[in-house]
Amino acid sequence: MKPAITPKRPSPSAPPQGGPLLGDSAVDFLTSRIDYERMLSVPYSQRDFRLDRMQQLLDRLGNPHRELKIVHVTGTKGKGSTAAMIASVLRSADRSVGLFSSPHLDRVEERIAVNGQPCSAEDLARLVDRLRPAVAEMDAVPTDDPLESNRPTYFEIITALALLHFAERRVDAAVLEVGLGGRLDSTNVCQPLVSVITSISYDHTQQLGSTLAAIAGEKAGIIKPGVPVVSGVLLHEPRHVIAEAAALQGCRLVQLGQDFDFDYRPPRHLEQGPAGARFDFIRPEGNANSRIVDLELSLAGAHQAANAAVALATLDELRRLGWHLPEAAVRRGLIDVRWPARIEVVARRPTIVLDAAHNVASVEALVRVLQESFAPAARLVVFATTRDKDLRGMLSVLLPAFDEVIFTRYWKNPRGVPPEELASLAEELAAPGGPQVHVAADPQTAWNLTTSIATPEHLIAITGSFFIAAEMRAVVRGTVG
Repeated sequence: MKPAITPKRPSPSAPPQGGPLLGDSAVDFLTSRIDYERMLSVPYSQRDFRLDRMQQLLDRLGNPHRELKIVHVTGTKGKGSTAAMIASVLRSADRSVGLFSSPHLDRVEERIAVNGQPCSAEDLARLVDRLRPAVAEMDAVPTDDPLESNRPTYFEIITALALLHFAERRVDAAVLEVGLGGRLDSTNVCQPLVSVITSISYDHTQQLGSTLAAIAGEKAGIIKPGVPVVSGVLLHEPRHVIAEAAALQGCRLVQLGQDFDFDYRPPRHLEQGPAGARFDFIRPEGNANSRIVDLELSLAGAHQAANAAVALATLDELRRLGWHLPEAAVRRGLIDVRWPARIEVVARRPTIVLDAAHNVASVEALVRVLQESFAPAARLVVFATTRDKDLRGMLSVLLPAFDEVIFTRYWKNPRGVPPEELASLAEELAAPGGPQVHVAADPQTAWNLTTSIATPEHLIAITGSFFIAAEMRAVVRGTVG
């Protein structure tokens, strides 16, 4: 049977056009800064990630973060989804909400949203102009240590732009997602109303540590004295680290599995059309409102229900501080939340699922949702990832779940693993009769190969990183409209 999608024929070596719709001067300014998201080797030390440098930048800008009521969210996985859910419920409760998230899929403006709308290109360019003199002053300051730099990085500047934008818009709440780790992340200059840690699993081990305890220690670095902490961490070792950190800082600690829980019911046949997942949010017995039943969630998967439970526990903490957040707003906000590249169905016949899973735990979550919420079908995965990931672990989960695998590499990030290397590892790991393995040099070539293989009955998953999700999204949009 011929595939239902006929690919267009742009040059396979040329990436799709995209990026911020800013003036050339603003683009040049942002892209001239050190960007650890796109470096071949990502350092992680107080020489490279320095809160004092971020604080100096904010001092020069009038400390806009001190005007904001902040919810600060970290975690190995789920932090972006949880932040988006918190922001969506707050919007449904008629609050003005800023959401800072990373990375972006299409344009940098996506990282800085107010009431669900990304910052306009014009506003971002204006903010860049406002910030540029402060950065120039810091760039000019000499340092005694040649290994240290006063030059603000790309992520520090984007964080400052977000805080400026939220302060200018006088938002009622700002939800800040940590970029990397927590302790040394540029968002950690904030003094939040609530600190949130969604989960702990293995990722960024070269930067954060090779044990769950070490990773938890870095994430727990966002805990501030006396500020309540909501944790979705279940594994004993990292859970203990977080509990100790919260106790040391005199914080109220609210934990999944002890102080709140959830009961998840997966949707069925998502290949046929949207169908919300259902779950109950459970508080301790004896609480007058101990359970909110039959909540609908637009994001599929038990992992997203866990994220939603963490979000609702966070909203409970805001209620304790006097915020009025009615149940009706909770229900609307969870239905309305949209978070691209998280088990996102972007086409049907064939079904195309885009997911930014980039560690073993998130790949396991993806495979579980494909098994429980999509009908049996021939399955193909397009996969690309980054050098510092657990390649063996991710492929060990993916390979048994698919009939064919296409390995590729992104255009715009030099940290991508060569597809030939992934294919060689897959051949080593695959059981007899395992998936057929293909190699494609770039996303467009991978998509051309996908459409030559797939029938309308196929399920196609695209996964491995935010970078492949972003680039394949552009390619698929150019093909299917």
